[in-house]
Amino acid sequence: MTPHLSANLRSLVGSSKDIQGASLIDDDADYLQHVLDIPISWDSYSRIRPVVRRIGVTGNYKQVLDTFPTPANETPPGFRIDFNLEAEGILRVDLVRDISYDKNSQKRATNFLFSADSANPYEVAAIKSQLANLTCNPGIIYDLFINNPKANVGNKYKDRDEVMLALGEILGPGCDISVEVNNPFDDVEKILDEAEHFREMLSPYRVVIKIPHTGPINAENVDQLLQGDKLFSGRFDQGSTEDMLRGHNLAMILREKGFKINFTLMFEAQQTAMALQAKPYFINSFVRHRLAQSQEMKRLLDFFDLTEDVSYIEKLRSFMIAKDYLSPADKDMNLIEVMKMARRILQQRGVHGEGHIDGLDGVRHNLRMLRQVNLPETRLIICSMEGDYNYPDIDRLLADPEFADMMDRVVVTAEPEYLARFTSANQVVSYQRRFMNAASGAK
Repeated sequence: MTPHLSANLRSLVGSSKDIQGASLIDDDADYLQHVLDIPISWDSYSRIRPVVRRIGVTGNYKQVLDTFPTPANETPPGFRIDFNLEAEGILRVDLVRDISYDKNSQKRATNFLFSADSANPYEVAAIKSQLANLTCNPGIIYDLFINNPKANVGNKYKDRDEVMLALGEILGPGCDISVEVNNPFDDVEKILDEAEHFREMLSPYRVVIKIPHTGPINAENVDQLLQGDKLFSGRFDQGSTEDMLRGHNLAMILREKGFKINFTLMFEAQQTAMALQAKPYFINSFVRHRLAQSQEMKRLLDFFDLTEDVSYIEKLRSFMIAKDYLSPADKDMNLIEVMKMARRILQQRGVHGEGHIDGLDGVRHNLRMLRQVNLPETRLIICSMEGDYNYPDIDRLLADPEFADMMDRVVVTAEPEYLARFTSANQVVSYQRRFMNAASGAK
C-alpha cells in the first residue's frame, strides 16, 4: 500500500539558515496562524514548493476573519482555502465563500446540503449544525413566527430585524441566510435599500436575497390579492412582458450590485431556463402544492372517464379557478376546454397511468438543466414538502445514479419539524426501551 503523504503551509517555511524555504509576510503573520497547520494536498504542496518565496493573505481573507472571529489554528465554516500565486513568488492565501465546506476548509459530510424554512430562533437552534442555508420569506417571518404567540414566546421578538439578528448569531458563519424582500412590487431603490440593510446586518458573505417570480402581478393590480375574495382577475400566464419579467430584471439589478440571488416561486420546469439568465445563486423546485394539485386534477378526470358525469369537470373548473390556473372570468368556460387544459398540464408534469406519482419531474428537469449551463456555482433548492411521501421520494432521488454528479448542486429544505421527523423509526423506540431497561438494571 502506498503511504499517505500530507503537508501544510508551515512545511514551506524555512526554519534555519540551512533549510531554504519561504518566509511569512510580516503584516500577515498573525492572520496566517489560522492556516499554517491545516493540511493541504500533496499535489498542491509539490506544485507550489519550488516557486514560493513569501507567504501572505489576501485582503478578502483578512475581512473574513475580521467579520467572523475564529479560534487560533482554525478557519470559519462556510469557506474554502484557495491559493493565489503572484509575481516574485508571493503566495496569497484566500478564503472563498462555499457552503459545501465546514471549518478548516474540510468538506461537509455529504455533497448535497440541508436547509430549513424557519424564522423561529428556538427551533433553528436545535438544527443549526445540520444547515448550510436558512430560508425566510414574509410568511415565515411574520405569520409563522412574529405574529404567532405560540412560536414567539412572550412576544420577545418585535420586528424582522430582531429576528434576523438572532438567527445570524445562532447559525454562525457557515450558513447562508436567504431572506425575501417584503414587497417585490415596490420602487427599485427601496428594494435596494432593503437588501443593503440585510447585507449590513448579516454580512455580504451570508446574505442571499430572495426574489420571486412575479407573473402578471404589478404594483397597480397587487391589491386584488389583498381584498375581497383575493382572487386575481386574469390568468397566471396572461400579462405584459414587463410584468412577467419584473422578477428577472430585479434579480439582475441586485446581482449587479453584488448580491447573491435566490430566485424563488419556481413551480414548473419551463420557468427554469429564463430564470437562469439572471445567474442566480439558488433556483428552486417547489414540490408540495404542485403535486397535490396534480393528484386532485387527475382524480377528477379519472372519475369523469369512468362515469362520464360532467359534474366532475364542473368541480375541476372550480378547483382550477381556486388554484389560479383559471381566473374568475372563466367560471363559465367550456368544459371540454377545461379538460384539455387539465390534461395538458398533467402531461407536461409527467402524470400518466396508475401508480405512485412523486411530483419530482421538475426537480429532475432542473438538475439536467443545471448540468448543461455555464453556472457552476448555482444550486437547486428542493423545497415545499409535507406528508409521508415527499421526503422519502426525495431521499431516493438523492441516491439515483443519474444525478450522482449533481449532488453538490442540491439543497433540500423544509420546516425543521418535518426534517426531524425522518430521523427516527419505530425500532428506535423498541431498541431504546431495551437499552434503557438494561442500563437501569431491569431484567
